[in-house]
Amino acid sequence: MALFSREKTAAQVVKKSREDTYNALELINGIFDDFIELHGDRLAGDDPAMIGGIARLKGQAVTVIAIDKGIDITDKIAKRNGSPEPWGYRKAQRLIEQAERFNRPVVTFVNTPGAFPGKTAEDQGQGDAIAQSILKSMSVKVPMIAIIYGEGGSGGALALATTDRIWMFENATYSILSPEGFATILWKDAKRADEAAEMMGLTAQNLLDKKVIDAIVPESRNKARLFKGLQDNLAKQFKLLQALPQAELVAQRRARFRSF
Repeated sequence: MALFSREKTAAQVVKKSREDTYNALELINGIFDDFIELHGDRLAGDDPAMIGGIARLKGQAVTVIAIDKGIDITDKIAKRNGSPEPWGYRKAQRLIEQAERFNRPVVTFVNTPGAFPGKTAEDQGQGDAIAQSILKSMSVKVPMIAIIYGEGGSGGALALATTDRIWMFENATYSILSPEGFATILWKDAKRADEAAEMMGLTAQNLLDKKVIDAIVPESRNKARLFKGLQDNLAKQFKLLQALPQAELVAQRRARFRSF
């Protein structure tokens, strides 16, 4: 994938990542055909912030899972601005298990400031749900590709990004916490968030240089062109990954994350 040409400061990228330029269903319907959404974690409920189901990628059946922030204010409140609760991550686990059973590759789309930190989430095992999602992704025997298309915040993002390949939109971020949180912890001053963003190395270019991610997705005003490029590259990468023996696929994924 080509690298974008106009460089921005980290603070500018953080601002762009929060503008909700894309929503999950727009991406899914633009890249895939015949998407069928599946609901529920078969334990507690259905989290609207976590959209998942099955679709076709150039004729191949795939499982698609996406964190969505919502479109209007009502939608954003219902989805907590893209902060999933435990049953959202458990739904993702269920869909990943199903993908393995039917030998379907998995694509995840990430846009979250982090997992929901409320009392209900903690009561229902938020930390365990995230940990189990990571554990499941580390052992599944089908190819997985994660695409960070907005904010990639903390463990809430990592739960869906423990994959064979990680791509980032050029105006996306990926970090252990928000710049505001980082500045508050380090300097007791959230107003220094722009300074923190520079220090954190949370932009796509920073992370590509450190080999945390594999590619930067150039954004375009022509969304049809963007979706077509993602469709072609996903199909190409899945073909390469599916050619690997399952044991080697899993071993490479584990080695990747152990190297950090």
